[in-house]
Amino acid sequence: MKVAVVGAGIVGCAIAHALLDEGHEVLILDKEGPAFGPSRGNAGWMAHTDILPIASPKNLRQVPKFLLDPLGPLSIRPAYFPKLLPWLVRFVLAARPDAYERSIQGLAALQQLALPAWLARAESAGLSRHIHRQGGLYVFTDKAAFDEAGHVARRQAEFGIKVEMIGPEELSQFEPALKPRLVGAAFHPDTAHISDPLQLTLALFEAALARGAVFEKAQVSNISLGERPSLIGPDGWQRVVDRAVIAAGAWSKPLAAALGDAVPLDTERGYNVSFPGVTGLTSRPVGFEGHGFVMTPLESGLRIGGAVEFGGLKAAPNHARTRSLYDKAASLVDGLPPFESGTLWMGFRPSLPDSLPVIGEASRNRHVVYAFGHGHYGMTQSTATAGLVAALIASRKPAIDLAAFSPRRF
Repeated sequence: MKVAVVGAGIVGCAIAHALLDEGHEVLILDKEGPAFGPSRGNAGWMAHTDILPIASPKNLRQVPKFLLDPLGPLSIRPAYFPKLLPWLVRFVLAARPDAYERSIQGLAALQQLALPAWLARAESAGLSRHIHRQGGLYVFTDKAAFDEAGHVARRQAEFGIKVEMIGPEELSQFEPALKPRLVGAAFHPDTAHISDPLQLTLALFEAALARGAVFEKAQVSNISLGERPSLIGPDGWQRVVDRAVIAAGAWSKPLAAALGDAVPLDTERGYNVSFPGVTGLTSRPVGFEGHGFVMTPLESGLRIGGAVEFGGLKAAPNHARTRSLYDKAASLVDGLPPFESGTLWMGFRPSLPDSLPVIGEASRNRHVVYAFGHGHYGMTQSTATAGLVAALIASRKPAIDLAAFSPRRF
């Protein structure tokens, strides 16, 4: 069949490959080009060991404290608050114990597919050199939080995830650049990170073109309800296909609405600073629990990023937040280069209140499939999502139950 993939980020490029595997003719559409959004600036973790949704009873209790700090791990721009309110209500509902447990089960099921799917795709596409399997560290400055992490480790072990709890002396041997004020860490030996998000996304995109996929720079503003979906854009632009996949990240919401699905998609604005050419400070990615940032040793240079800001798609970046991330990192890591030598970035994570993406058929046209809303896990879950989408296109039973990811779950 002829299948259009709307979105040329990491999820859309991975889906293109999965469709090419099955002999489909693939048309990739994007209003900007490949790797325009968070696919170029994310932290570069294959964070398949993360199984706890952000909407949790614990995080819900911390929200008021976070909001008191305008440069802290979570902020909401005051002018955006009324628009965000329905999303926040859904977030509170998703943090209820029963809903939280359902989200864990759904997230864990998808995460268990993630790394094997990536390793298989990297090998078939000749991209294995981009994936580095050095494990990952989540470090703690608070002893009570470190002790509580043992409970999280036990939940992860239920899903076959390896976790090693290590003390400060062993941690200093793992990563000598980390300062002594850290009280311990959770080490995930199976965590991987990538050479560079932009490099990997572009390589995956070019590999899809080499296999026969076609790219067209186009803005899709609507999709028809007919047997063969018609993708419609400005000035009379139109393409008719057999199937369509919506993988446009934070820009997917209007298309879903036109197809009958009121998905509460919003955008978490994430910030980072990268230091090109700075390598070797750490050997693996490090997340700093309770501080809202991570640090990744990309081949292209050191990257420090994180935090969550809600402000929509149009507001200008507030890089005072980026400076705050850097200052926190400098208090915990020796040898950082000067902030002024870094390259600043802000991107839009497509976020849903329960931390689960939307994967499923559109209400008004079953020949249109959704694959968006991966939040912090777009890079991690892209190839696993691609396999699920390919199964839906072929009317096969997917590898996991997709009820938790239904666009109608809200």
